[in-house]
Amino acid sequence: MALILLVSACLAADKPISDDTIYDKVRISLASDIDVKGGGLKVDVKDGVVTLGGAVESEGVKDKAAHIAKKVKGVKKVINNLEVKMH
Repeated sequence: MALILLVSACLAADKPISDDTIYDKVRISLASDIDVKGGGLKVDVKDGVVTLGGAVESEGVKDKAAHIAKKVKGVKKVINNLEVKMH
């Protein structure tokens, strides 16, 4: 019985994370960050590849948004199409 549970747990761990789940986690992570405030940013996910779009305040915020997205479990790559707003 314990072996069956162990095998089941291993199989569940190998299950790929859906693009919808990645999308939700990236959106929440970006929106929760005090610097990025990513509620208005565009996020697309296809096969674990996240594409970020929209405008941010600085190059630092652009880089931070990509870093935050990369840390989300299941993300394979981040394409950072964010633009820095000119003041």
